[in-house]
Amino acid sequence: MFRTMMKAKIHRARVTEANLNYVGSITIDQDLLEQVDMLPHEKVQIVNNNNGARLETYVIPGERGAGTICLNGAAARLVQPNDIVIIVSYALISNDELASYKPKVAIMNDNNEIEQLIEQEPPLTEM
Repeated sequence: MFRTMMKAKIHRARVTEANLNYVGSITIDQDLLEQVDMLPHEKVQIVNNNNGARLETYVIPGERGAGTICLNGAAARLVQPNDIVIIVSYALISNDELASYKPKVAIMNDNNEIEQLIEQEPPLTEM
């Protein structure tokens, strides 16, 4: 049996741009992608903390070190620059792999820099 598990999460990133005229996807700083092990074209879920919108799209790499979080295409209608979003990728994990499975969670600061990289969310409901 396989279970769908959170593989990586960018928690509380700030949207830097919303580009309605792009074909589609989310542009994320390449440095952030590497630190949480997300790949170009990987499917992600986006949760907008400001308005509750949830959507799925795929990742395209952005400029290294720029802190870019840009929703493109139709998704741009669901965010505004400076909205706070959570970006999550999932993986199918076999029951045999669960014992050693460790997701990556990046807790972001206001400048879209990783403040803390953890393997498990704390048990508290508020960070």
